[in-house]
Amino acid sequence: MSLLETLKSDMIKAMKARDKDTLSVVRMLKAAVQNEQIELGHDLTPDEEISVLNREYKQRKESLAEFKKAGRDDLIEKTTAEMKVVEKYLPKQLSADEVKAKVTEVIKQQNASGMKDFGKVMGAAMKALKGQADGQLVNKTVKSLLQ
Repeated sequence: MSLLETLKSDMIKAMKARDKDTLSVVRMLKAAVQNEQIELGHDLTPDEEISVLNREYKQRKESLAEFKKAGRDDLIEKTTAEMKVVEKYLPKQLSADEVKAKVTEVIKQQNASGMKDFGKVMGAAMKALKGQADGQLVNKTVKSLLQ
């Protein structure tokens, strides 16, 4: 079942359950996926679907940081709830230790020996961990292992 079909099914379930909050997030995700499909002109691959979900999740994460700075508790709760709904559709996120193990493996594969190889390692690590780890965590891990 594709992501779009899953979203349609979950949208119907949310409507029947009268869960307005979940319904609005699922509708937004469905619209984002459909817009990406239209833009690319073909059905999305699983990797492209994950990219759309990651983009939506990242937007909420950045908004959450801004709301916390501004002390907007009402928006913090709403955004946190939205993030939980989006997380349901994302692949399981790896722990920091698992990310460190994967990055160590990538460094060995790339024969990297220092910070001069950062770009090469970062690109390969992001490809290997696509959708499974936050880019900032991967960035910090690569930097700490290359130093």
